[in-house]
Amino acid sequence: MPMAAGNWTRVTEFILTSFSSLPSEIQALLFLAFLVIYLVTFLGNSLIIMVTLADPILQTPMYFFLRNLSFMELGFNLVIVPKMLGTLIAQDTSISFFGCATQMYFFFFFGVAECFLLATMAYDRYVAICSPLHYPVIMNQEMRAKLAAASWFPGFPVATVQTTWLFSFPFCATNKINHFFCDSPPVLRLVCADTARFEVYAIVGTILVVMIPCLLILCSYTRIAASILKIPSAKGKRKAFSTCSSHLLVVSLFYVSLSLTYFRPKSNNSPESKKLLSLSYTVVTPLLNPIIYSLRNNEVKNALSRTFHKVLALRNFIL
Repeated sequence: MPMAAGNWTRVTEFILTSFSSLPSEIQALLFLAFLVIYLVTFLGNSLIIMVTLADPILQTPMYFFLRNLSFMELGFNLVIVPKMLGTLIAQDTSISFFGCATQMYFFFFFGVAECFLLATMAYDRYVAICSPLHYPVIMNQEMRAKLAAASWFPGFPVATVQTTWLFSFPFCATNKINHFFCDSPPVLRLVCADTARFEVYAIVGTILVVMIPCLLILCSYTRIAASILKIPSAKGKRKAFSTCSSHLLVVSLFYVSLSLTYFRPKSNNSPESKKLLSLSYTVVTPLLNPIIYSLRNNEVKNALSRTFHKVLALRNFIL
């Protein structure tokens, strides 16, 4: 609820317009679709985490980083989807000032962390393919822990500065956010103050956060491609490429959807189209990642099969 304070308005809650412009029947269908996607995403990423922790064969750096990615996807999904489901089925479109700030904070945190983790996973594939004999020494437990920490850490300062700065501004009389979650651009439109410096920071920060990991990924895969081309046999080339094909597909999905959302010209960036594009990396990508890594990876499929049979055996033993 807005409260007057001098010549500006202090907002105590926001209203997420979400998909309110759609008929109630369509909203009900969207609720069912997003609920199924959310449950499958939760189950898929949870299985990846459990299997990579439990199966002895998957105790390698690649699956250690994959487990971190699944943790990020679970967190990312938890921040966005439950509130979106509430706006669709219960028509509870309000979100408190603190709740909106918290949602934005963790959205930035997990988004930035995922950018850097994908770069770390590319480096892992680079070492595995270009220096296979030194791979166990280079990617030892200490190094992989440091790389994982370096992937998670950038999310803290970026999320803290951007969220704190944005929510320190005064907000105008309207408190309606034309989105299904508290993203920076739609919230920024409600500010009644000069936001030029913040906008410059936000643009520069977004470019750096996206481009630095992207350049690291491109460098890694340039070296990987050069090494694969030197392999004499076609079978060896296919095997080397297969070890990084899943990661390449995940990176492509993540960066394409992110770029289409945040780097399109404003003239082509209507609120409705932005909502649809936002669904791609907030809902669809977290769903596809465990599917890609399980269906395109024989080791994961075999580990899932072994785990399933162990659970069945244990169940039969108990019964």
